[in-house]
Parts: sequence; C-alpha cells; structure tokens
Amino acid sequence: MKDYRVRNSSRLRPEKSTAFQEGRAREARPYIVSSIERMTEAAPIPKGLIASAGVLDRIVAAKIRRLVAAKDACPFESIREAFRDPARESLSRSLNRQGSINVIAEIKRRSPSKGVIREVFEPADIAKAYAGSGAAAISVLTEEDFFDGSLSHLCAAREAAAHTPILRKDFVFDEYQVYEAAVAGADAVLLIAAILDDELLERLIKVASEIGLDQLVEVHDAVEMRRAAAAGARIIGVNNRDLRTFQVTLETSERLAPLAPSGAVLVSESGVDSGKDIVRLRQAGFNAFLVGERLMRASDPGAALHDLIAEAAEAW
Repeated sequence: MKDYRVRNSSRLRPEKSTAFQEGRAREARPYIVSSIERMTEAAPIPKGLIASAGVLDRIVAAKIRRLVAAKDACPFESIREAFRDPARESLSRSLNRQGSINVIAEIKRRSPSKGVIREVFEPADIAKAYAGSGAAAISVLTEEDFFDGSLSHLCAAREAAAHTPILRKDFVFDEYQVYEAAVAGADAVLLIAAILDDELLERLIKVASEIGLDQLVEVHDAVEMRRAAAAGARIIGVNNRDLRTFQVTLETSERLAPLAPSGAVLVSESGVDSGKDIVRLRQAGFNAFLVGERLMRASDPGAALHDLIAEAAEAW
C-alpha cells in the first residue's frame, strides 16, 4: 500500500451560562484566526476550526502545515482514486460486546505531556500482541510533530492485526484526512469536538460514514457532549484529561455519562490504569476503555493488556 505520509517533516472551563457556552463554537472563527494563524506560516486556516488557546492550537497549527504539504504531494483527487471500499471491521460492534472487557489498546511513542513513553517502538509487533491478548480495537497515533506518529504505523498495525478494528487517532479537520485514514487501512477515525465547530463536525461524520468508517467523537465537557449528540455521534469518547492543565480525573467520565444520547457507545479515555478503574467506569455506563500509557510503558504490552483485562474481570 502506498504511504501517503508527509515526509520530512477540555477545555474544562468554569461553568458559564448555557447561552454563552453554546454560542462559543459559533463565535470561535475570529478567535482562531488570531490564535492559530500566527503559527501556520501563512497556510490557509480551514473553515470550521475552533481555537482552544492551549496546546491544541499548537498541534492543530502543525497539522495544518502538514496537510498543506500532503495535498501538494498527493492531491485530493489522487487519494480519492486510491480509496477502495473493502469490508471493514466494525468499531461500534466490537466496543459494544456484551460480557467482555472492551479495551481500545493504544500505540503511541510519546505525548506532549509525558515526552517519550516507549523507546523500543515496533508498531507491528505491538499490534500483533494486542490482537492476541484480546483488544477490542487498536488506536494508532498518527500525529507526527507532538506524538512521533505516522500513517506508516497505522499501515503496519493493519497488516499485523487484520481482524481487529483500527482507529486513526489524530487531529482530523479535513475530508482529505478521512480518506487518508481509509487508504491507510483504518476502520475508524477520531473526531475531537474541541477543535471542530458544529457544521464541520457534522460534515466529517457524514463523510466518514459514506466511505464506511466509524467515528469516535471525543468530548471533554457537557457542552461538547451536547454538540456531539446533536451532530449524530454514535460512538462518544470522554477524555478525562483537562486540556489546559493536563490533569486527569475519572470523575469527568462519571459526570458526563448521564448526558450521553440514548444508545450511544461510550468510551472512557485517559487515566484508565487498573481493573478497578474499568469496573468503576462500567458501573458509570461505559462500554469500552481506551488505555495507552500503562501498556506502552510495559516491557510486554500484550501481556500487560492480558493482565489488565483479567484484573478487571476478577474485580467485576
């Protein structure tokens, strides 16, 4: 498969009025121009982005530059021609398995808050180990500048774990990136409500659905949960990490779960470190649990996943 990589390379704010919060996304466009445009080296700002005034702005700015280069190297028409619509693994079905511990096991080398997490990094070996240890799905970081990710990591994971759903975890704000994920072999894409206004979020959900990709819509607060529901999200991930302070608390998941739309598949992300955490979150209504750092720091990520699932099953 051709590699389309570019070579060389929550806002949990104090509560304010509902009118203010619901209007925030609609009024964000002028703000993003001043907050991100300075960092994009005159690259055009895609319509529909929301600024956060935090690390997300820096990541999105870097991604805009990468996207411009990617489109220059491989125009949208070319990547659409490369797209094929094979039978895909269903992320939704896999995360909603009854009677099992549904873990999305993550592959990432580093993060902005923790630095390098795993020195010896072989995505194919990790994906194969995860698949053999009962992962419900595999999340692959493909963001280059802050996570040391790559679409090549996703391609390697796809080949090593042919029957396990693969999620592209990145900062997606353009249809091009959705097709890029599909061409690389992803079964689903992450859509972060914190960086997408209502119109763009709805459009990306629609585009992904049309080409057979599931969407994990990530939220950080009550406003984003309502926006995700209104956009038609059916798989919703609650990120327990405060994007301003990087502090993590599972109380975020517990607080937002009751606000989720009926029938949505719920995923708790960040801070899930033990079987007891999983049991606690299952009791709060979550179907699945995204785990990264605990597994990536283990000498044997597959064995660590197996032990976590067994620990949760015993505690349950």
